[in-house]
Amino acid sequence: MIDLHTHSIFSDGELIPSELARRAAVKGYRFIAITDHVDHSNIDFIIPRIVKVCEKISAVSAIKALPGVEITHVHPDHIASIAAEARLMGAKVIVVHGETIVEPVIPGTNRSALQAPDVDILAHPGLITEEEAKMAADNSVYLEISARKGHGITNGHVAALARKVGAQLVLNSDAHAPGDLVDKKMAAMIAMGAGLSEKEIETMFGNSESLVTRATER
Repeated sequence: MIDLHTHSIFSDGELIPSELARRAAVKGYRFIAITDHVDHSNIDFIIPRIVKVCEKISAVSAIKALPGVEITHVHPDHIASIAAEARLMGAKVIVVHGETIVEPVIPGTNRSALQAPDVDILAHPGLITEEEAKMAADNSVYLEISARKGHGITNGHVAALARKVGAQLVLNSDAHAPGDLVDKKMAAMIAMGAGLSEKEIETMFGNSESLVTRATER
């Protein structure tokens, strides 16, 4: 299992990064990205700490931890610049908190994230439009199938549009607590529930591998 969207106590998660990685390793994870919520108020606090702990975890553990961020409720006009700032500070995986239907995300967030050169994943993009899904395909931004309750309500819509326009999908847990982590078998079942075929699920897992390669080469 590869999970590129999780949270620790540095935002609204329950676990310190080391315990989060350990619990993920026990579930069979090979890679985990710790992507705590950031905006302009805390980005300079969070990233250096996540970079440091991910280096320590990866040096002595079977699981490899990647430092990342989830840019959350930032105005669309500022997404590209804060993503670039996060990259310069050492974030290997940059996620943007998309327009999930269960939170009041600012309209235009999806579009701005898909146009930002440093964004890797648009998380739980809600009722993303076909035009936006095509932008994801054209700009190599991965659309998320979410294992998180609430955010996952629109997984079927996201999967269908991604199939139609050729956008790439990844499945992440968006874990905030130990019970949120999902193993590969559960991930596959969530993807099936979103309407993906076995071949599409295999491709989706391969997309996670590709993202890890992209992140580790930075």
